Amino acid sequence: MEHIHGTYNLQLVILSYFIASLASYAALDLAGRVSLTSGKARHWWVACGAISMGLGIWSMHFVGMIAFVLPMHVSYSMDKVILSVLLAIIASGVALEFAGRPSNRISKLVFAGLLLTAGITSMHYVGMAAMSIPITYKPGLVVLSVLIAALASYAALWLMFFFNRPESKHHWVYKIGSGLIMGLAITGMHYTGMAAAQFHQVQVIPESLSRQVESEVLAYLIAAGTIVAIGLTLFGNFINQRMIQKDQRIHENEQWYHALYHNHSDAIVSVDREGIIKGINAVVTTITGYPEKRVIDRPINQIIEQISVQCSSKDNAHTWDNQELQQRHYMAKMRNTQNELLDLSIAVIPVIIDDTHVGSHILIKDITEETQAQQNIRHQALHDPLTGLPNRRKLDEVLATTINVCEQQKQHKFAVMVMDIDRFKMINDSLGHSIGDVFLKEVSNRIITVIEASHPQATSNVTLARMGGDEFTMVVTGEQADEKQVVRLAEKIVEAIKQPYRLKENDFYVTASIGIAMYPEHGVGTDALIKHADSAMYEVKKNGKNGYQFYTAQLDSELYERIELEGYLRKALERNEMVLYYQPQIRTLDSRMIGVEALIRWQHPLKGLLAPDVFIPLAEETGMIYDIGNWTIREACRQMKLWHASGGPLIPVSVNLSSQQFHQSNLVEQVQNALTETGLEAKYLELEITESMMMDAAVSTAILNELSALGVKISLDDFGTGYSSLSYLKHFPIHKLKIDRSFVTDITESHSDQAIVATIISMAQNLKMEVIAEGIETKGQLDILMQNDCREIQGYYFSRPLPANEVENNFFVPLRLLGERNTVFHSV
Repeated sequence: MEHIHGTYNLQLVILSYFIASLASYAALDLAGRVSLTSGKARHWWVACGAISMGLGIWSMHFVGMIAFVLPMHVSYSMDKVILSVLLAIIASGVALEFAGRPSNRISKLVFAGLLLTAGITSMHYVGMAAMSIPITYKPGLVVLSVLIAALASYAALWLMFFFNRPESKHHWVYKIGSGLIMGLAITGMHYTGMAAAQFHQVQVIPESLSRQVESEVLAYLIAAGTIVAIGLTLFGNFINQRMIQKDQRIHENEQWYHALYHNHSDAIVSVDREGIIKGINAVVTTITGYPEKRVIDRPINQIIEQISVQCSSKDNAHTWDNQELQQRHYMAKMRNTQNELLDLSIAVIPVIIDDTHVGSHILIKDITEETQAQQNIRHQALHDPLTGLPNRRKLDEVLATTINVCEQQKQHKFAVMVMDIDRFKMINDSLGHSIGDVFLKEVSNRIITVIEASHPQATSNVTLARMGGDEFTMVVTGEQADEKQVVRLAEKIVEAIKQPYRLKENDFYVTASIGIAMYPEHGVGTDALIKHADSAMYEVKKNGKNGYQFYTAQLDSELYERIELEGYLRKALERNEMVLYYQPQIRTLDSRMIGVEALIRWQHPLKGLLAPDVFIPLAEETGMIYDIGNWTIREACRQMKLWHASGGPLIPVSVNLSSQQFHQSNLVEQVQNALTETGLEAKYLELEITESMMMDAAVSTAILNELSALGVKISLDDFGTGYSSLSYLKHFPIHKLKIDRSFVTDITESHSDQAIVATIISMAQNLKMEVIAEGIETKGQLDILMQNDCREIQGYYFSRPLPANEVENNFFVPLRLLGERNTVFHSV
C-alpha cells in the first residue's frame, strides 16, 4: 500500500493553537466558578463546563486535522467523530470535577490525571480513525504523544486546582498565561500524534463509510460549534460572575447589618408603621426578659405596658410612627426582671425605603450606670467626703434657693449659724489627723442628732454643712427660723458638743462657738450672711468660747481690727517688734531668785505694747506661731547667756511652748540650734508644756525623751486643769509641776482649792519632782503655800514681768555689787 505525504496549512495550525488556548482559558475560568457552587448548581456547571471544554479540545483536534492537507479527497465517519466528541467531554468532566473538589491526596491527582490522559488520547486516535483512508502509526511517536497528553493533563489539573483559590489582583494575567501554556501542551500532543500517523492510498471506498461528511462542511461545523461553545462558556461565566458578585455584595451587606443589629450594645426593636414589632436583638431580651418569640408580630405599646416603661421626657409622651421623619429621643424608667429600676435613653429612628416611611428602629440604651455615676459625681462635688454632709458649694446653692424663696414670699426669714470647734487643733495636732477625722465624724453625728430631736420637721428645715476643718454651717428655715427656736437649737448643740469624747482610751473635752446671722436683718446676700455669722462666732471665741451670739453691727469693726492686726503681725518679726519680758521665780525658803520665765510681748507701732493673749491665738490660727515660737526660744537663750557672761546669777530661763510648736517636726532641731548659736548650756533652758500636748503618748514620749537627752528641763504648766490621765507623770521625763493660778486665786477662801494645792505639792514631792505655784499676788496666798511646803513661787507679789534691762538693774546688778548670795527681795 502506497504511503501518502501531506502538508500543513499554517493558518489553520495557528487557528488550532488559538482554539486550544481559548478553550484552556475558558476551562480555567470555569474551574473557579465550579468551586464557588454546590448542590444542583454545581452539577449543572460541571456538565456545561465539560461540554464546553470537551468541544473546545475536540475542535482544536479536528481543526488541526483539517490543517493537514492530503493530495486526495478525505471524508470522515460521523459515528467515530461523535464518539471522539464524547470522549473529549468525559475527559473534561473528570478534570472539572477534580478541580472543584480540592484534595491534598496525591493518589486522587494521579488517578484523575490517568483518566484525563486516557480521555484525551482516546479522543485523538478515535478521531484519527474517523478518516476515510487507511492509517498506520509509528510506535515511538505514539508513545511520545501519550506522554505529552499525560503532561498536559496533569498540568491542566494542577492549574485548575490552583485557580480554585481566592482571586488575587493579577489573577486574570495568570489565567491567560496558564491558558497559553495548556494550549501549547494540547496542540503539542495533537501534532505529535499526527506525526506518528502514516496515510495510504486506497482505490475503493468501503461501504461502512457511506455515512460520511465532507471535510469542508465539517470545518464549518467545527468552527461554528467552537465559537458557540466557547462564547456561551465565556458569556455564562461573565453573567454568573456578575450575579455572584452582586449576591456576594448583598450577602456581605446583610452580614454587616446583622452583625450591627444583633451585636449592638443597645437594645433594638424594629416596628412597622402600625407599631407592630418585626424584629429585636438579644439585648432587648436581656433588658426586658422577653424572648423574641413572645414579642414578634405584637404591638409595641402592649409590650411597653407589660414591662411598665414610664417616659420621663418633657412632653411625657412617646410615638413610634414619626410622620416628620426625624429622629426623636426620650428618657424613661422601667423595672427589669430582677425588679431593678433602670434608666433608659430611647431613640426612634425612621426607616425610609424608596422615599416611603415603612417603620422605625427603636434604640434603647440602659444608662443606669451612667446616671448613677453622674449622680455620684454630683454628690461628691456637693458633699464633704469625710462626714457626708453638704459642702460649701452645696451650701451656696441652698442659700441662693432660700434667699430666692424669701424674696418671692416677702414675710419669710431664716438663720445662718456658723460653728467652730474650740480646741480641735489641739486634738488634731496631738493625736494625729486620723483621730481628728474620727472626732469630726462624731461631732457631725452629735449635731445631726440634736437637729433631728429638736423638731419632727427639723431635718427638712435645717441644712448642716461642713465648710472645712472644724467649721460647720447651718441654714435654718421654716418654723425653726424663729429667734427663740434658733437660740434653743444653738444651746442644745453647745451642750452636746461639750460632752466628753472617748479617743485613744482617754476622755477629751472641747467646746463650740456659734455665730448667728438672721435674714434679712443681718444681710440679704449669701456672702454677707456667712461673713456676719462668722464675725459673731469669732466674738464668742474672743469672749471665752463655749457659747453662741447673734451678729451686731459693732462686730464688723472688731473683725476689721482683727484683719488689720493680722497684717501687722506678719511683719512684726521683720521689724523687730517682738520683745521678751521676764518674771522672776523665787524660792520661799530664802527669797532667792531661782529662775525667770520668758513672756513675749508685741510692741505694736500704733497700739503700743500688746499682751500675748491678744495676738498668740491669731498667730496659732494663721500658722505664724512657728516663727514666733522659735524666735522666743533663741532670744531667751541669748539673753540668759548674756546675763551669765555678765556675772550671773547662773539660773535657768523657762519658755512656754504652744501645742503646734510642740508637735512641729523639727522642734528638737530648733532647740539644739538655739543652744548652739547662743552658747547657753542646755541645763539652763526649761521648756513649759501643757497636759493637752501629751494626748498621744507615743508621739509625746519621743519628743520629750529627745529634749531630755539634750539636757533641757521639762516643766508641766497649768497642772490640774487638763483632762488627761495622770499616768504620764510616771512615764514622761517631767522635772517640774506648775500649779495653775486658778487654784491660787481663791486659796485663802476655798478649802477645795487648798486641798487641791496640798495634794499637788505632796504628789510632786513623792514623785521627786519640783513644784512651783504661779499667780501669787497676796501675802495670805504665800502663807498658805508655805504652810503646805511649796518651795518655789511666781507672781506679782514679788515682781511683775519686766523688760530685760529692768531685770538686770533691779535684781542682778545689786547682787553683783554686794556679792551676796542670799538677798531678800520685797514686793515691787
